[in-house]
Amino acid sequence: MASSTTRDVLWSALRDLPDDLVEEVADFVQFLRLRHQVPDTAVLSEASLAVAWLTPEEDEAWKNL
Repeated sequence: MASSTTRDVLWSALRDLPDDLVEEVADFVQFLRLRHQVPDTAVLSEASLAVAWLTPEEDEAWKNL
């Protein structure tokens, strides 16, 4: 977790930015949030995908590859 000093520096820098750059920072923050959610989504979907993939039919279809 970021220290309060790091957060204070960021808040100070944001206050000094023009509005269009603040919007860019907000977009970047959203990008970071989404990028860090991808592994969680992949892990959560693994069980539901396994139902379709871990079957004798799938094993037969892929055995020669």
